[in-house]
Amino acid sequence: MKDIKDLEIYNDALNFSNLIWDICSKWDFFSKKTVGIQLVKSSDSISANIAEGYGRFHFKENLNFCYYSRGSFEEVKDWVRKSYYRNLIPETDKIKIEKFISSFPQRLNSYINYIKKSMRSN
Repeated sequence: MKDIKDLEIYNDALNFSNLIWDICSKWDFFSKKTVGIQLVKSSDSISANIAEGYGRFHFKENLNFCYYSRGSFEEVKDWVRKSYYRNLIPETDKIKIEKFISSFPQRLNSYINYIKKSMRSN
């Protein structure tokens, strides 16, 4: 692949962060200030770390940034749980969020394993 835009895992993470942005941008000031900013930053960080690792062109650095992405994903799950409890996310959006949350870890791990395999073959 020559461009990060060709990487499916990156595009899915980017689309997810845009979904989170769309949701949080509709919240009242207090909700945005306390939860929204953190949720947006952590969801943006998932795709941003994948992109940064991809741009490093070294397998080991790429792996490290994938691990950072995994950490950001876990942070997102925490903020999403808080958002659910505080009734900030509509039911229709919960379905989209849960779809991403349920599939992303396995897909990120597959990408990580691909990078590891590429390291061994070079």
